Formats: sequence, structure tokens, C-alpha cells
Amino acid sequence: MDDEDVEKALFAYLKKKGFWQTERALHEEQSRLSSAPQSETALSRSERGPALYHDGYSKLRSWAYGSLDLYKHELLRVLYPVFIHCFMDLVADGHMQEARAFFQTFREDHELMHLRDLQKLEGILSPSHLEDMDLARSLRHSKVSIKLCEYSYNLLLQYLQKAQSFTMLEVINEHINFEVSSVQPVSISDDSDVIALVGNSQDLAKQVNRKEVRWGQLLEDTVEERLEKTLSDSEKVEGENKDMDLDDNKKRSADVGKQVAASKKLKKDKVIGAVGKGVRSETSTVSLAPRVKPELTLPIMPSEVEQSILDDLRNRVQLSSLALPSVSFYTFINTHNGLNCASISSDGSLVAGGFSDSSLKVWDMSKIGQPAKTVSMQGENESSQNEIFLGSDEGKRSYTLFQGHSGPVYSSSFCPTGEFLLSSSADSTIRLWSTRLNANLVCYKGHNYPVWDIQFGPFGHYFVSASHDRTARIWSMERIQPLRIMAGHLSDVDCVQWHANCNYIATGSSDKTVRLWDVQTGESVRIFIGHRSMILSLAMSPDGRYMASGDEDGTIMMWDLSTGRCVSPLMGHNSCVWTLAFSGEGTVLASGSADGTVKLWDVTSSNKTTKMDDNKGSSGNRLRLLKAFPTKSTPVYTLQFSRRNLLFAAGAFSISG
Repeated sequence: MDDEDVEKALFAYLKKKGFWQTERALHEEQSRLSSAPQSETALSRSERGPALYHDGYSKLRSWAYGSLDLYKHELLRVLYPVFIHCFMDLVADGHMQEARAFFQTFREDHELMHLRDLQKLEGILSPSHLEDMDLARSLRHSKVSIKLCEYSYNLLLQYLQKAQSFTMLEVINEHINFEVSSVQPVSISDDSDVIALVGNSQDLAKQVNRKEVRWGQLLEDTVEERLEKTLSDSEKVEGENKDMDLDDNKKRSADVGKQVAASKKLKKDKVIGAVGKGVRSETSTVSLAPRVKPELTLPIMPSEVEQSILDDLRNRVQLSSLALPSVSFYTFINTHNGLNCASISSDGSLVAGGFSDSSLKVWDMSKIGQPAKTVSMQGENESSQNEIFLGSDEGKRSYTLFQGHSGPVYSSSFCPTGEFLLSSSADSTIRLWSTRLNANLVCYKGHNYPVWDIQFGPFGHYFVSASHDRTARIWSMERIQPLRIMAGHLSDVDCVQWHANCNYIATGSSDKTVRLWDVQTGESVRIFIGHRSMILSLAMSPDGRYMASGDEDGTIMMWDLSTGRCVSPLMGHNSCVWTLAFSGEGTVLASGSADGTVKLWDVTSSNKTTKMDDNKGSSGNRLRLLKAFPTKSTPVYTLQFSRRNLLFAAGAFSISG
């Protein structure tokens, strides 16, 4: 039955039963509604004019900016999602000219925090683009979660009801989820966790982050474990010998024996603090981590490599705020914007550079100054001030040229022994090179788009790649097809990093999130939300508990993998953070940026504060800056701590004009 038939049946029933007062009241109500002008509530979205969106948002914006300072910061969060959905509603209704005018009028309010998203949305020129563009489609088919205190939420509701702004109310109800809490308003510095995951709900992130993560670093029967056992055994033998000496002394003289015992105990403490501590403290953090078995079959380590690692660990320098690492900086001169990436071997003896002309060049630091043995390309790179020279000036500088890619080389990575080198390119392939044979061994094909990053695993043999196709893939050297495909990001996967125990892989994406993946299942076990721009760099602490991530805005965040929480957000650079690296014992974090600086941060102070205030909000903790090393306008491409805690860095300096 249609509406008219229902009305006729209703009036017939009322008349038959003699409810003449009800019948008369119903007639009066119908006549009043038919004579009154249509209100905003009676209009469907398609019938509402573009002026309602412009006026409604303009009034909401003025009210939010004019609210009390205590609640203004929270209320301003509502404006951005309302702005983009008003714009997309206007586009969907076919009001293209009005949509463009609306976008240009209010975009300036959001450029500081959401410039990249605005640049993408600016390309929407027709309703069909709303489904074709990934960002627009994900925004329209999902809700944004925003945290507000209870008082801010009540203020917003009161305004919407008082202003009769039903258009804005509909946009908010359809596209925003409010997480209302009874605590005080969140300050600006604590705003890292209120930005919702685009394309997913916060509920999904919370559900994923409930999964167990075995973050321990120590693998059974590792070189570090054997070194620790050797040190502990030697200390036991030394302690037994000293106890025997003390017993002999006690037999000779009880009084003198007590004095000798006290003095020897004091000396023993001093020896351990001054000598033994330098070796054992580096494994103290690691020894506290739970033991975890690898889920991958790890390669057998050659005895000579194992001996070399043991020697490096014995001679490792203990870093602290009073003992900072030595830094060796390799600078590429006059690359003319042709250098896309750089990588350094674990001992700093080899330096590789990937170029836009599809070439990969490797310099052996021990052969610098010797005549070139390979055919070199016309000179680009020359020197790093007056210390270390990288280049091919008139055949005086030696490097090995690797050619095989058909597009720009975007990433390179040495295996732990330096015997093999990986490179990834815009041609969507990954190539494995031998630094001993100076030849290409394998070409891995699997990605369909450019491969942005490639990383060897901590023990070699396995490696992981990140691509424009929004996936990360795990490979092994002996197979040309990937072992695992990790899919879930909503945009490019820009960087990857292995966990210390090889059981997990972290990926950073242009969707502003970091994910942690289980190597065995290929599933996401953590989603880290807080960055406001694309993630460009990742680093894992040696004990496997913490992860650092750097983004395009210069922000660095330290994450606790066990809880999925940000323990220390940091605003340390004013440009892209391209590289991060932890020291061997995990006490120092190094960051390199496009602002031309290398900065060292004290990780131990932040972690201690976090453990003490585990039940409190994490946003109050900050990494302490130990030292900043400025360069002569040289963006820092890569950082690498050696096993002896020497810090190697590489960057490109180009003189224009």
C-alpha cells in the first residue's frame, strides 16, 4: 500500500470508531505540514543545495575556533573529516564548481597536518573519481575515530542542536565515531594517538594488537649467547681462585683475613665495573629478553665468520651519554641528484650507491686510491671533503660497476658478511650480486610495480622487499619466487625492517601506519598508529622489544612491540628522517635526515621512564638528545652501526648552478 491508501484506511477506521477529535487533529497536522516551507530536515542529501554545506561548515568552523582554549584543540579535530566529507558529498551530487570553491576556501586550515591527502583529493574532478581513487574510496566507506573528553563531546552536541545544523549532523553521524572519555582534554603534545587509521577502524587495530608477540632476541646457541657463557664461566673460575686465596689467608690470621677479604671484594667490584662491565653490559639488555626460537631455518654460519663476530663483540665499545661513537661519514660529491640510495656493509669496508641511470656502484674502502680495475662510467662522484674519496675521477678512484637493471635503483642491502649485495629498482625486479665475483647471480621477479626498499635478514639468506603494489614479500636466495606475501597496507609500502629474532618483519607505508607481520603465517600482528605522514625509515632494537620509525615530517616514534604503544614520540628533525639505526647494545639511537644532520639519542633514559610509568600515558616521555652532527648541506641517506659500535654514514652533496 502507498501512503495515500494508508491515510484513507486510517481516516476510515477513525471515522468508523467515532474518534472524531483524533481525526480532526490529524487533518490539522496534515494541512499545517503541507502549507509550511520545507525545512532542512525534510530534504534528502541530493535535494540540499551546496549552500547548506558551505554555510554549515563555516559556522561549525567559527564556533570551534571561538571555543574555550581548554577544549579548542579537541574540537578542532572534528573539522578535517567534516571538511573532506562535505567536499566529497558535493562532488557525488554533481556540484563540481561549488565543490572546488568549497575546497579552496577552507583547505588552508588543514594543509599543515594533511597536505599529502589534500594534494590527492584535489585531483578529484568528477563523481567517478570517488571510486577510482583509493584514498577517497577508503574514506567514504569507513568511519574516522576521534577521541574527545566528555565535556567537549557535550559542547559539540549542544551546538549542533542549537544551531539546527542538520547537514553537519548527518555528515558527523555517517562518517565519525567518537571515543568519549571522562579524563581531562588531551593536550597538543599528546595528540599522537587520536588520529584514526584511514580505511580501517580503531577497533580493527585494537583487535590486531591483542595478538601475542614473542619479542625476545636471544636465539638458542647464538654467537652472543656463547660469548656470554664464556665470560660467565671465566668469572666463576676467577671467583673460585680468589675464594681459595681468601681461605688460605683466613687460616693464617683471622683478623688479617677479614681485612684482606674486604679489600679483595672491593677490588673485584671495581674490576667488574671497569673491565668486565664493558663487555657484559652490552649483553645485559639482551640477556633480560626471553629466549625465542627462529621460525625460519637459518643458514649455518662459517667458523671464520663466527670467529670474526666473536672478536668484534669482545672489542665492542660500550656506548653511553659519556662515551659516544666515532662517526665515519662517506659523502658522494656532485651526483647531480642522480644518487637514489646508499648502503654500507656491516664492517664499513664496502659502500654501495644506487643511481637514476639504473647503475649500482660499489666502493671498497681498502682499495681507495688504487687504479681502477673495472670500466667506469663518466665521473659523477669525487670526494668527501678531505677524508674519504668516492668516485672515478680520471681513473684514480676504484669502484665496481654493476649493470643489469632497466630503471632507477631505489634500494640496496649488503648481507651480514658483505659477500652478497641486493638491489631493487623501478623495473619491479630485485637482483642479487656477488661482491667477490663482481657479477649478477639472480634476478627475482614478483612485484608488479617499483620496489622501494630491500633488506637482508640479520643472518643473511632471507630478505624482504617493499613495493608500490602495497605489499611486502619475503624471499630466500635459492628461490626465485617469494615465500610470503604480506598484504594489508592501503598505500605504498615504503620501508621494511627485520626483527632481531627473524620471526617478524616491520613495514612502513604511505598510509601513515607501521605494521608488524608474523613471518610464519604472513598475518599482521601489530598496527602502529600515530604518524601524520608517510613512514620512511624503521629500526629494531637489538633486544627485539622496541622499534623506532621516522616519517616525512621529521618525527621519530619509539614503539613497544609487546603493547603496540608509542612510548616516546620525538620531534627532532625539520625534514624527512631517511635512516635510523640502534647501537649494538641498544642504548643509543642514531637518526639521519634530509636536513643534513646525524643525531644521537639516549634510549635507556626513555625506556626506564616507560617502565616506571607503565600505567600512565606514554606521551610525556621523550628521547634525550646526546649530540647532533651537522654536515655541509649533505642529506643523510643511510646509517650503519658496526659490531664494534662504530657508526658509518653516507650522504650526497651536489653543487648546483
